[in-house]
Amino acid sequence: MTLTQTGTRGFRAYTAKHLDDLLKRAEFDAETRLRIRAVASVLPFRTNAYVVDELIDWSDIPDDPIYRLVFPQENMLPEEDVSRIAGLLRAEAPAREVQVAANAVRMRLNPHPAGQMELNIPRAGSEPVPGMQHKYPETVLFFPKQGQTCHAYCTYCFRWAQFVGEPDLKMASDDVEGLVRYLREHPKVTSVLFTGGDPMIMSGPVLRRYIEPLLALEQLESIRIGTKSLAYWPGRFVTDPDAAETLRLFSAVAESGKNLAFMAHFSHPREMDSQLVQTAVRAIRDTGAVIRTQAPLIRSINDDADTWADMWRTQHALGMVPYYMFVERDTGPQDYFAVPLARAYEIFRDAYARVSGLCRTVRGPSMSSTPGKVCVDGVTEVAGRKVFVLHLIQARDPDLVGRPFFADYDPEAVWISDLRPAFADRFPFDPATLGEKDLVAR
Repeated sequence: MTLTQTGTRGFRAYTAKHLDDLLKRAEFDAETRLRIRAVASVLPFRTNAYVVDELIDWSDIPDDPIYRLVFPQENMLPEEDVSRIAGLLRAEAPAREVQVAANAVRMRLNPHPAGQMELNIPRAGSEPVPGMQHKYPETVLFFPKQGQTCHAYCTYCFRWAQFVGEPDLKMASDDVEGLVRYLREHPKVTSVLFTGGDPMIMSGPVLRRYIEPLLALEQLESIRIGTKSLAYWPGRFVTDPDAAETLRLFSAVAESGKNLAFMAHFSHPREMDSQLVQTAVRAIRDTGAVIRTQAPLIRSINDDADTWADMWRTQHALGMVPYYMFVERDTGPQDYFAVPLARAYEIFRDAYARVSGLCRTVRGPSMSSTPGKVCVDGVTEVAGRKVFVLHLIQARDPDLVGRPFFADYDPEAVWISDLRPAFADRFPFDPATLGEKDLVAR
């Protein structure tokens, strides 16, 4: 098998062209491999030798959680779509024909959920500012151009549209001066999140070019880096040639008086078993950075309380701070991976009950929806009516943060759009009806 080598880092990437050979390790028959390749024609596939050789238990395929985390499953997409694209691959149809069919499927998968393109993109005058999102008043997301890939892709990734080669679906910018200018024009912004993709795919010098100009901005309290690198390529902070330079940059952030929040994405406890991961965690913490951990709750990968309790305890023991349990977003193969909200709350509650108070920094289950981060606080009965109790952890409208509200209990609901308000005709974040507006005006 031909491997892709990146510089002198020893990093070896596997892409869709290697997928058939990799699947032979699992002893799948030719038809199964073809159907998995059909899914990979729609959703992006990328992994690396560390994940394949160190994290996956190939004797437990297809049930191994790390395998399911990075390898497409043939039933992730509707059967008719998979069969159609598999037929094109079987007939060795021209690549363009396969691409057209794949793109038609993508457009039905809600590639940009929660108003990412319509509501979150800031504007300079009437023109959108590329590579940036500004959903909450105090936080700006920036998508560095060189960081819009990952060491490996998660099968449930809500940013899958970044990686499928469709320019209209991608967010990215290398305009650091524009970012600084925007921040100065919006003094209420106190935090910048570098996201992707994965910013830690960038080399130390490139990462410095994005971060260093922000250190002089007094308004900023924190710089965040959203990353899966600790799980998928921990050598980035230990053995890579620029590991020391990267860590010095982290130290510079702390020395500037700002908090470097390293937002680490761990989906399963096995991702933390490696001594290399534990060494990398210590190295990052030694710079003064704070590592906060988060991941979505995903069916067939981590949908049980023991897994989450184990993750949170391990993270705490290593000096990391459990931060979020997310609900699988309404994009991509949501139907395949989603856990009903009622079950998600049970898993969170049971895991939360099994850890010490020091682990209970974690919040969830949380939906990153259009109005904001909606947290499921519980299921109870009020006035003889079974309801979900919810609140907004974060919101487009800050006045709504922390205010409880209710939704009728629905055991099948997987997202906020599946819920109906209880004891009211609308949720707090829904627009008022015309009649209500008229009443207020009078």
